[in-house]
Formats: sequence, C-alpha cells, structure tokens
Amino acid sequence: MSHGRTETMVAVIFDIDGVVIDSPHERAWREALAQAADRARFTSAFYQAHVAGRPRLDGARAVLQAFALTEPPEAYAARKQAALQRLIAAGAFTAFPDALHLLRALRHAQVPIAAASSSKNANAMLGQIPMPPYGTLQTVFTANLCGQDEPRGKPDPAIFLAAAEALRQPPTACVVIEDAPAGIAAARAGGMAALGIARHNDAAGLRAAGANRVVRSLDDIAVAALCALPATEEPR
Repeated sequence: MSHGRTETMVAVIFDIDGVVIDSPHERAWREALAQAADRARFTSAFYQAHVAGRPRLDGARAVLQAFALTEPPEAYAARKQAALQRLIAAGAFTAFPDALHLLRALRHAQVPIAAASSSKNANAMLGQIPMPPYGTLQTVFTANLCGQDEPRGKPDPAIFLAAAEALRQPPTACVVIEDAPAGIAAARAGGMAALGIARHNDAAGLRAAGANRVVRSLDDIAVAALCALPATEEPR
C-alpha cells in the first residue's frame, strides 16, 4: 500500500519493543525463570497480556503472581535483565521491515516521529541498526524518550505525554503505535489515537484496550490513513 505524502501534520509516537524491533525481551523473561515447567507456561500470549509494555519490576511481579512463585521480584527482574543484556550483545534481535518502511515514509512526509519506550535497553538495540541516510534507528526519530524515568509505567500515559511535549504537539494530534494492550490503554488515557499492530494474533485484545484501528502489518496502513486516526472517535 502506498505511503504517499500528506499535508496533514500530526505526530506519530512509536513504542519500540514488538513494534519497531523484534526484541529478545520475551525470551529473556522466559529464560530467567528457574523451573522448566514455568518456562513452558510462559507463552507468547501470556507475555503479551501480562508483561509486554510494563516496567521491569511490574512485569516480574505479574509473572510471579500468575505462577504462584514466592521469590522476590527484584531477583527475577535482575536475572531477566542479565539474560537480556547477553542476548542484545549477541545480536539476538532484528528490526521489523514494515516498521522501517513506515518510518521512512513518515520522514519523507515530514511528520514528526518519536520513540517512546520505558525499556532501558531500547537505545542499545536501536543504535545497532543502520537506517541510511538518517544514520541509525536511534537517530531517525525527531525525539527519543527511550528509557526515560517515569514514576508510573503503562498503562499510565506519562511517557506518551512526554513524547507529545517533546514533539511540540498536543496529545489530541498524536497517534501512538503499540503492540501491547497496556500501551494502547496508555495512549487512550493520554487522549491520543492508538494504532494496534497485532504481531501475535492478538487483535481482539488490542481492540478491547481501545485501539482506534488494528493492523497485522504496518504496510497495511498508508501515511494519510495513519494521520487521520486522531479524528477517529470509535475503535474499529
């Protein structure tokens, strides 16, 4: 589908893990579980519903509670972070081609774009992926708020509101692209439109969280349609 130039000036805010980068977060959470039986229960569906998009300690608490495990969440979160750093150092991640296509199209259309992930590891991955002629994925964005400390994680909208401010746009003129229900809920709580990307056959969950539109690939939405989402009042 064409990503043609648009005169509609809005801002687009990208979550990173699961939207732009096929990151090893889910794998790291799974590998950090001590017991093989618990690792088997840690499915992609569980990760998307209970862990994705949340701060590290919140994710650890969610897993431990769901699996009735009694270890301190700080210990589990620390093992997950160590596993993640090993995977990043090994290059165990890739960029989604459809995200790269959309980022280039938005840059061509001169639409302001922001990276907004609570992950402290997002920039380590973004900086390793070339994005000619803009440098790397880390430098392609108009504003980059990855790893910024916020008092509350998603579904609180703080990081997305900070991204809108960095782009000098009101929240009502922003579209957030998210793959997790918690991120969709955060966008909607901040008064922003939300595009859900259903990379895990979880379109129903994204719609239930309030996504204005859900696609299975970012190639399925043109820049003009994306920029029209702030005028969309009802999820579909």
